[in-house]
Amino acid sequence: MFLPTKTSGMAGVVVLVALVLAGGFFAAWQFEWHSPVIRVEPERDTLGRRPFAVNVQDRGKGLAVVSVKLIMDGESSPVHFQEFDPAVNAAEIPVKLDPAQHKLKDGPAVLNVTASDRSYWSFFRGNKTVFEKEVTVDFTPPRVEVLSEDRYITQGGTGFVTYKASPDTERSGIRIGRYFFPGYKGHLAERDAFLAFFSHPYDVPVRERAVVVAEDHAGNARESGLVYSVRRLRYRRVKVPVSDDFIRRKIVPLVSEAGGSGGGPGDQFIRVNHDLRRVNEETIARTCRASAARKLWEGRFVQLANSSVQANFADHRSYYYRDRKIDEARHLGYDLAVTRRYPVAAANNGAVVFAGPLGIYGNTVIIDHGFGLCSLYSHLSSVAVKSGEAVKKGARIGRTGETGLAIGDHLHYGVYIQGVAVLPLEWWDPKWIRDNVSGKLRRPKDPQGAAGRAPRARAG
Repeated sequence: MFLPTKTSGMAGVVVLVALVLAGGFFAAWQFEWHSPVIRVEPERDTLGRRPFAVNVQDRGKGLAVVSVKLIMDGESSPVHFQEFDPAVNAAEIPVKLDPAQHKLKDGPAVLNVTASDRSYWSFFRGNKTVFEKEVTVDFTPPRVEVLSEDRYITQGGTGFVTYKASPDTERSGIRIGRYFFPGYKGHLAERDAFLAFFSHPYDVPVRERAVVVAEDHAGNARESGLVYSVRRLRYRRVKVPVSDDFIRRKIVPLVSEAGGSGGGPGDQFIRVNHDLRRVNEETIARTCRASAARKLWEGRFVQLANSSVQANFADHRSYYYRDRKIDEARHLGYDLAVTRRYPVAAANNGAVVFAGPLGIYGNTVIIDHGFGLCSLYSHLSSVAVKSGEAVKKGARIGRTGETGLAIGDHLHYGVYIQGVAVLPLEWWDPKWIRDNVSGKLRRPKDPQGAAGRAPRARAG
């Protein structure tokens, strides 16, 4: 006959307590009270065609339902509804409003986002969070009016446009192909007008045309086409032999900067000439896109004194190693030669925004002239300026050399609009500047006489 002992009784109590605790934890988990958290990103007071995201997170049993709607004139317009099965603890819901699909119109509204979770709380209906925000719904794009434009633009050259856009415009400029050239407001006789320098880039087909684009805070956009004829420029095709000596002297020192020294001579050449070139050109573009929103230059740009052009803008170069084509690239500037270590002068007034080594370009100086216009000086043997320094036209900024991938002592000179390489020849031509820029670039009256004034600069 079995008689219960004190030890077995205690064990039963322990089991019972454990079951009660486990049941308590289970019930607490099922009836957790952590409500979902809702964030709308980015937070905006105006909604339109620009997408936004609804981020929802839940600390407990996970999300069950999320709904998004707009309430206008007492009527609810559903925008998004989603049930989560199985449950998730976080969700990012992209939202793009469509006036026809969602039956929306311009005017005041309330953005309503409701989220509930899978808790048994609130009689098994779960924890619920409601996010509401008063907004303005706007599907009307800005107005655009072109004031002046160029009749003729050279392929690879520069164009200059002035235009007006309605006050609700947040971002505007010129778009062609994959390129965008922003406009600048408040620098013309009509203070509400914009100006924009742009290019019909060398790699954009002649048949394409640039358009003025204006976009408002809600993401509504309007385009206005520009009417101009394109002067076709035939770019040279050049065959460039690559020797083992060139790879040893020029490529090998840059291989580590290009990401490694593995592979044969041809592979190393491609890594530098193609991969490092792309990185260097991205640096140039990023630097030039940070241009000052004012005019720093005066008159025509000057060519390197006594120089002759050794290589042209946008030459298409094919590189051959041991009679096999291994790479190709565009030459985005002029190669100018005089004598060894010849003094290099700033082509115009501006501010130095880059001064130092730049991969395949060697020692390089970039000068910002304002409104997205920059000039570049590469392969220098020495640099005589520092980044942040203001310079005058003719000021010495360095000496020619053969750093980077240069073959022989020369200056690689480039001109850029918003980081896009353009034909330098136009900016050397005083007639082109008078006909295409100066007549349109009328400054607004400034009682203090400071409109468009460049910073103090050192002379040469």
